[in-house]
Amino acid sequence: MDPDAVARAFVEHYYSTFDANRAGLANLYQDGSMLTFEGQKIQGSQNIVAKLTGLPFQQCKHNITTVDCQPSGPAGGMLVFVSGSLQLAGEQHALKFSQMFHLMPTPQGSFFVLNDIFRLNYA
Repeated sequence: MDPDAVARAFVEHYYSTFDANRAGLANLYQDGSMLTFEGQKIQGSQNIVAKLTGLPFQQCKHNITTVDCQPSGPAGGMLVFVSGSLQLAGEQHALKFSQMFHLMPTPQGSFFVLNDIFRLNYA
């Protein structure tokens, strides 16, 4: 298993799902998962998806600039750090963002998001 390939595949899946059907992200999180979104901490799959689907825009398009990953701990986890921009429908300027995912393996051989930290980057 190539960690960089896993990270790239996860990032592609996450953002294409976010852009097309945010509710579809529910299966990437578990009850113990935590999202910190612009400083607000949200725990549990249902609460995280409620936050993401309740954002004040319907459509957006993520453009990923970088994906960095590192192995994390003896259980086979991975840290994935993403930077890029997101374009909201009807807005002229894209917003720069950074997002960090702590992925943990599942018994089925895939990964779930244990920790997710999102920040817009203001310049």
